[in-house]
Amino acid sequence: MTICKIDYEAPRGLLDGRVILVTGAGDGIGRAAALSYARHGATVVLLGRTIAKLEAVYDAIESEGLPQPAIFPLNFEGATLKDFHDMAEALGKEFGRLDGILHNAGLLGRITPFAQYDPALWEQVMQVNINGPIWMTQALLPLLEASPDASVIFTSSSVGRRGRAYWGAYSVSKFATEGFMEVLADEVEHLGTLRINTLNPGATRTAMRQSAYPAEDPGTLRTPEEIMPTYLWLMGPDSRGHSGERFDAQPPRR
Repeated sequence: MTICKIDYEAPRGLLDGRVILVTGAGDGIGRAAALSYARHGATVVLLGRTIAKLEAVYDAIESEGLPQPAIFPLNFEGATLKDFHDMAEALGKEFGRLDGILHNAGLLGRITPFAQYDPALWEQVMQVNINGPIWMTQALLPLLEASPDASVIFTSSSVGRRGRAYWGAYSVSKFATEGFMEVLADEVEHLGTLRINTLNPGATRTAMRQSAYPAEDPGTLRTPEEIMPTYLWLMGPDSRGHSGERFDAQPPRR
């Protein structure tokens, strides 16, 4: 069962005092989420591989007089376990805890028959979409457990809930994401302070969507800003009691 909170109206101070890490924060949904979280009071840690894009988001947050964000450049493709633990150490020294993670960074790969799929590209997609987020989450678990109310959101997809021809590694990585969410949610349930869920953004006006559907008219799609209600609800305290669940950021397209 999936749940959609598209009509959620977040109060202005929903995330006051919270420290939230957003991966893939340089553009698209990650950029919109970082700005939205900051506008609702959070100190946002901007993680991505392109420093110039992260700096542009940083400047946008600063220009609005919002809580000062932090930048953490990282490329999942080449990241090691040491990188993740170094990041955890740095965030621990700076903030002492972590109140949320939005795992938004992702790689599409190629939409092609499996018989023609390049094994090297397959490994690359799996590294960015599932392996990197898994080991980063493991490294950050102590900081999440130090929070009185933490939320971890893994980005899913419709092709991670029902397989579809030609979606290859991207689809498989999202199925793995759904499974890992259930495993971790079950493991931390006893804490009562940490919830783990997946969120399918749906058809959204992003560069990845355009790559997957080059003939589609972007004007028919919702913008990243328009799908933020569910992102806010899941990250804020109103979603307490919901863990190990699947959510959609917008109703299915007809």
